[in-house]
Parts: sequence; structure tokens; C-alpha cells
Amino acid sequence: MAITIKDVADAAGVSTATVSRALRGLPNVDSATRERIQRIATDLDYVISPSASRLASGRTGSIAVITPYIARWYFSTVLSGVESVLQSAGMDLLLMSVSTPEGQHRLPPAPRLRRRVDGVLVIGLPPQDAQLHEVLSLRMPTSLIGLVMPGVPSVAIDDVVAGQIATQHLINLGHERIGVINGAPIMSPYTAENDRFRGFEAAMTDAGLPVDPMLEAYGYFTIAGGEQAMTALLTQKNPPTAVFAMSDEMAFGAMKAMRSHGLVPGRDISLVGIDGHDMSEFLDLTTVVQPVHDLGRIAAEALVLQLRSPGVEVPTDAIRLPTQLIVRGSTSPKRA
Repeated sequence: MAITIKDVADAAGVSTATVSRALRGLPNVDSATRERIQRIATDLDYVISPSASRLASGRTGSIAVITPYIARWYFSTVLSGVESVLQSAGMDLLLMSVSTPEGQHRLPPAPRLRRRVDGVLVIGLPPQDAQLHEVLSLRMPTSLIGLVMPGVPSVAIDDVVAGQIATQHLINLGHERIGVINGAPIMSPYTAENDRFRGFEAAMTDAGLPVDPMLEAYGYFTIAGGEQAMTALLTQKNPPTAVFAMSDEMAFGAMKAMRSHGLVPGRDISLVGIDGHDMSEFLDLTTVVQPVHDLGRIAAEALVLQLRSPGVEVPTDAIRLPTQLIVRGSTSPKRA
């Protein structure tokens, strides 16, 4: 049978409450008694129950991560950064997806969070999302990843700058007829998508180049969508000489479409993405790298700090992590 706290208390001749205080390092236990209880617990091979310890402290030892997607590369990589911190901190992760693959909303997360977690990490939800505001109304420690809201700690990149960097690279290579693979044809609630397109528009306008609606296609941030979007651009009467895909995964699909049309990325049409996906180097894709793993790690570290040092004032200004253009073979100067 498993050794219980009562077995330790009986062997030490003290109450279970005294054993609990001694083994958790709490005050009101003299040093001699504490040492004797610790020795007896070791001899009996007693291990404190995590659930009982959390119950006694009023903490669950768990953090909720709320995300619109799980299987997509960006979100799974952010989660790996979060998990690396929580594992070291001895905390559990409760994962909540707010939409199904078909886009149908699941049960709202806020009612499921009460008394189940100590804090919340939110990845990439639109700032105006009703579910996000319900979570914030719980007034528990919260960190945001990939979005920025006033008064809430957050970690993100500057997606406008990322879009500008990608587009400016194509302009610097002499391209003027530049296409863009956007997310969706309707105004997106997601900040990153809108900001990257704003960066594209800003770079084009600053260079005196037109933003041609005929050179905008939609890939829905998937590989299959990127392939369809590039096909639409290539079958135009006057196709672009360069394309900015707003994610690496859409760029991968665009590469497939180009090869299906007998075209070589970088030789016939230049292509740049955003993300720094693990496969981008293998596929020789020029991309604007964002530190995705670090986004999750830094946000989780900030949340753990809030929980372990409740008196510490946490900065609510957004932490902006830098991006970096990595030039590879998918882009080249415009051919005369």
C-alpha cells in the first residue's frame, strides 16, 4: 500500500497538519521536529501528493493555453516554447482550442477556467473576440501571444514591419509587378494578417508602385490554399514577377503551383514568405523569420513570474521581438 501522510504523522507522533507544514517548508514548526519529520518521510519513501499540496495552497498548478488552432505550425511551435517553461516550473498545461477545424466554435473557454487554472496564455485571438474579453473578465493572471491589448502583458512581433521587410526585399531586387497571397478575401479579425498587408501596401506606396487588386489572391494560411492562390496569379494575362506570401506554409503551396506550371522559384518568379518555418531552409525559401518558440517562452516566463511573485508589478507594454530577413534561392533580381 502507498504510504500516506497519516503514516508519517503516526511514526513521528505529530498531527498530519504538522507533517504538511514541515514538508512544505511552512513556518510554525521547530527545526528539530522538521528534521525528524523529513527523515521519517524519507525512510518511509513518502511523496507529497501534488494535488493535495495544490489544494492546500489554493493553487491548481495549471495554466490554460487558449488558441484558435493546434495543428498549424505557428501555434504548435509557440506551444513548444510555453511547455518548455511550464515543465521547468513544475506546472501543467490545459490546452483549449476555441474553434474546430471546420471553423465552428467550441464551448466558450471562460466558464471552464474557473477553479481549474491559475493563469491564462492566449495565442493569436482577435482583440475584439468576445471569448477573449470573457477570459479577461475573470481577472486572473494573463499573457497574450501574437496580439496586443492595452493593459494586458503581451509578446508579439511587429507584423507591419515584417510585411514591409518582405515586400521591400522584392522591390530592392527590381520587381515592380508584385503579387500578394493574403489570408481571406473578407476583412480578417486577426491582427497579424491585416498588419502584414498594411506593411505590403506601405512598402509599395513608398516605392511609388501601384497595389493592383488583380494581383491579390487568397491562401487561407494553408499549403493547399497557397497553391490555389499562386495558380490564380499565374493564370492571369499579365502575371507578377514576384510574390509575397504572408506565411511560409502558403509559400510552400505557391512553390508547388509554380513547379506545376514549369516555373522555377527564384529564376522565373521571386517568392518570399514570413515565419521561418522548419521546412523553409530545406525548400530554399526566402523568408522573414519570427522567433516563434521565443514568443511562447517569454510569455510563459512572464506569467509564471506573475504567479510566483504576486506583488511584483508586471509591465503591460507589449514586448516586441525582432524579425530577420533570410535570403535564399527563391528570390533573385528581376530579369531584363
